[in-house]
Amino acid sequence: MDYEMIMLRFGEFTIKGRNRMRFEKRLKDQVLRVLKPYPAALITQSFGRIYIELNGEPYHPIAQRLQDIFGIVSLSPVKRTVPDLEAIREAALDVMKGYDDTPRTFKASVRRVWKEFPHGSQEMNHLVGGHVLRRYPQLRVDVRHPEIELRVEIQQEAAYVFSEVVPTAGGFPYGTNGKAMLLLSGGIDSPVAGWHAMRKGLEVEAVHFYSFPFTSEQARDKVIELARRLSYYSGGTLRLHLVPFTDIQTSFVSSKQDPLMITLMRRAMLRITEKLAEQAGASAIVTGESLGQVASQTLASMNVIGRVVELPLLRPLVMMDKQEIINTAEKIGTFATSILPFEDCCTLFVPKSPSTNPNLRVVEKVESFIPQLDELLAKAIEETEVMELNAETDLSGETAGRDEWF
Repeated sequence: MDYEMIMLRFGEFTIKGRNRMRFEKRLKDQVLRVLKPYPAALITQSFGRIYIELNGEPYHPIAQRLQDIFGIVSLSPVKRTVPDLEAIREAALDVMKGYDDTPRTFKASVRRVWKEFPHGSQEMNHLVGGHVLRRYPQLRVDVRHPEIELRVEIQQEAAYVFSEVVPTAGGFPYGTNGKAMLLLSGGIDSPVAGWHAMRKGLEVEAVHFYSFPFTSEQARDKVIELARRLSYYSGGTLRLHLVPFTDIQTSFVSSKQDPLMITLMRRAMLRITEKLAEQAGASAIVTGESLGQVASQTLASMNVIGRVVELPLLRPLVMMDKQEIINTAEKIGTFATSILPFEDCCTLFVPKSPSTNPNLRVVEKVESFIPQLDELLAKAIEETEVMELNAETDLSGETAGRDEWF
């Protein structure tokens, strides 16, 4: 079958009431960006749906890119016809033409959105399904678990016939639920946390801490590539803040409080990120912490580290295990970059026996004895480098999208 149209279904933002129109507009803008290289494709919109008329443009590359747009819960290649019984029946035969002669189970599911249509949904199930079965006798009806579900949506302007439903990223349109700062390391977890935050409608700005010469230029480039991968999902650009952290880290080393090193570093990072958030107009901080995964991610450690800031700390991965995180990293295209052997500033300064149960008062006391800590934090903020990464530019020459979702 030659696909002539794609139907897009909206995600969970459809429950948002008065904000729905704003979300739909943002989603439509994202779809228009995807279609920019395909000038013949046109979009129309109805309640809960966006329709893309391909007009000869290729279905598969457009559909693959659409799968990664947040706010779309699924898509289908459809055949459009007039809302007339015989026209719908013929369109149904055309859709089923795409299957071979292998025996399969089948059912017809008709949804009559236009209530003036002369046949009800249940009646149409029989009228369409029976017509298909007469033409394709290898099919057998199974209304509970069919291998093929032929679907028809009857609206006043047209009827839409399809049999394929492709799962997509879902969530909320990017940027419709505010802005947050993402602590982006070079590891597996933080890019996945960023993707989850973006999927919930947060606009994200990434913050990375580097300690040259302890960390290499390759480690810095690795993080730039991870941020670039994430920018693919923003539909536009993503801002990356590169914060020099060497002087702050060496001041912590000189304090000779090795078990508290990671706690002190993480608190300093959050303090800097909160200041950057104020400058960027962000209302939260996103981290890649997963409960119990490392010493700094015990509940006691997260409590002491998080107390240093007032902004909400969002931890999308906190209840996920490592394999779940890896699976997502592979799907979103960040895993191969994350496992490159270039260490970040946290992994280089991990003590042999890090504290898993730090005491808040002790940590604050240690911080008070570190010479000019506030000045060092202010200097790091002042010397932060900012990069704007374009969503359509990928260093590897490949797209970050994947063929299927969860």
